[in-house]
Amino acid sequence: MGNELNELATFAIVANERSFTRAAAKLGVSQSALSHTIRRLEQRLEFQLLARTTKSVAPTAAGAALLKDLSPALEQITRALDKARSVRHRPAGRLRIVMSRSAAVMVLLPRLSAFAEAYPDVVLDVVTVTGPVDIVAGEFDGGIQLGEYVQKDMIAVRVSQELRLAVVGSPGYFASRSIPRKPKDLNDHRCLNLRLPSGPYRWQFEQGRKAITIGVNGPLIIDDTNMVIQAALTGAGLGLAYEEQVAEHVAEHRLIRVLENWTPPIPGFFMYYPSRQHQPAALTALVNALRYSK
Repeated sequence: MGNELNELATFAIVANERSFTRAAAKLGVSQSALSHTIRRLEQRLEFQLLARTTKSVAPTAAGAALLKDLSPALEQITRALDKARSVRHRPAGRLRIVMSRSAAVMVLLPRLSAFAEAYPDVVLDVVTVTGPVDIVAGEFDGGIQLGEYVQKDMIAVRVSQELRLAVVGSPGYFASRSIPRKPKDLNDHRCLNLRLPSGPYRWQFEQGRKAITIGVNGPLIIDDTNMVIQAALTGAGLGLAYEEQVAEHVAEHRLIRVLENWTPPIPGFFMYYPSRQHQPAALTALVNALRYSK
């Protein structure tokens, strides 16, 4: 089908130019190669398309009839190809991006208005998930994830500063309970946990060279950090969230932060995408808009 379409397009150029010499120059091929292409097409169709003399070339009646039907279709294909090529250079079209809800709130939403203003022809089709995602298998153009979860064969661009996790509880919760001083003290507390595809998240702590992982227990396991925070505000238990997400609640004394010296910085969020030779301009624009700089 591809060769036949090329041959038909070649025939149309020769017929319109009425010259193998001019058509060959326009296509950047030799006259002999061009003649061979037309002969092969005529053999396949089993009728003559072009009448040739030593001085001129003109469509036969059958060739002229075919050209009349063919020209609108070829023009439509040319317009479609030009439109597709323009996407490579002009940010436009739909981008499928996958990220956690936290990344959407902390990274994308603060910059969305400026991006939408700068690139009105780009539509971000965002899917929020919890945990790592294979963006190639999921047919996504890119994703935003914690650096530790980005596959090594991906191109990764930092889109946030380093992050810290924070364990928080409400004043009401602590009214009848002691403040945990060490991670193992969490065994005596109700904890609100985040669900990953692999199961409930095991809380990880580190101090100096000492690393501790705790499988916490409590009344809630859910896949949304923002709902963990809301539940902590009601006094339901201790929640684990990013420092940035709870900073205002802590400053306003709605939440109390504990075990702060056990939560060192982690790399933060990265936008990642497959290495590709012809990257859509819309993806390049999004990466540049989200790129983190101090």
